[in-house]
Amino acid sequence: MAKENITLKFNWKTMSYLLKDLYSPAFYDRLTTALTSTLPDFDRQKFLKEIFSDDFISKELKERMKHTSKVLYGFLPANYPETIEIIKKTIKELRKEGIGEDGLAYMFLPDYLETYGIDYFDESVDALEFVTQFVSCEFAVRPFILKYGDRMIAKMQEWSLHESHKVRRLASEGSRPRLPWAMGIPFLKKDPGSILPILENLKQDSSEYVRRSVANSLNDIAKDHPNLVLDFAKSWSGLSIETDAIIKHGCRTLLKQGHPEILKHYGLNDEGILLKDFKVLTPKVSIGESLAFSFSVKNENPMAQKIRLEYAIYYKKQNGQNTKKVFKISERIYPAGAEVSIVRKQKFVIITTRRFHLGDHQIAMIINGAEKESSSFDLLA
Repeated sequence: MAKENITLKFNWKTMSYLLKDLYSPAFYDRLTTALTSTLPDFDRQKFLKEIFSDDFISKELKERMKHTSKVLYGFLPANYPETIEIIKKTIKELRKEGIGEDGLAYMFLPDYLETYGIDYFDESVDALEFVTQFVSCEFAVRPFILKYGDRMIAKMQEWSLHESHKVRRLASEGSRPRLPWAMGIPFLKKDPGSILPILENLKQDSSEYVRRSVANSLNDIAKDHPNLVLDFAKSWSGLSIETDAIIKHGCRTLLKQGHPEILKHYGLNDEGILLKDFKVLTPKVSIGESLAFSFSVKNENPMAQKIRLEYAIYYKKQNGQNTKKVFKISERIYPAGAEVSIVRKQKFVIITTRRFHLGDHQIAMIINGAEKESSSFDLLA
């Protein structure tokens, strides 16, 4: 079938590239080519006209994703199970055309499942299992957890034994109590007991992609149930190098908090460790520049000692109070009597996840979880 030419109402080539521009004419050209092969009587010209609406250029990434899902809904059959089969065939067609997996723009497919398939448990669970092997469904699965509870968790336990590492990861990542940028799961924050078998199944998974997800889930749980994660650290410790890495990454919040039990677990004791010559080298820092500081650390013990070095920035909040964020410098064995001098910088570049407030800030040095010396600096415009 010949492709019709669509005249856009804006000049795409003059635009600077933004993440939302993943939803570009080239993307929709690839998508409509696949849909033409899988959807009987697909009207490509009408589809593109609806996609490139008058307000399309002003839509952000998530808005374009949902817009694509909504437009597609109007072209698929009203019968949801039939729709799922077409989506599967479309993914197969995209793969045949060499479209790579895990493309961010294809997140509209999981969005379609959670938006239009929430009342079709069996069909949608089957679709999630299939689609996540093309583009991750970790966000889309969460409304199903909220609606179906233990029934969905039981299915995710099955997924944790799946042959595909992407489906196994969906089991652990999608069930995280505090998955960033996703809707929360209150009952898992309160009691994560139902997802622990998933983590047990995956603690020695062959895929690092999966193991890192297990660690992230443990770290989520640690924020509400630190003792539970400490129990995991003790029971999993020494099973393998990979499992030890999961524990360490999963306990990162507890380590930054200086939790006594996790410090003891890792042999982190500040006795005999001396902080020397701590200086803030840039007492006045403008936004866009870096705070520079230096210090020395010495192991005065008669034996080698593991030393974890961190620093905390006390960022000024809008209400005038400070909020603490800990940054790791290093963790290694220092021989008896060893002394090391260190210089570090902390950037104050504006990012979407942090808003800076001008005025007095503090920085504090942390050795093996114990906060030592602190100093002030001014953040300027």
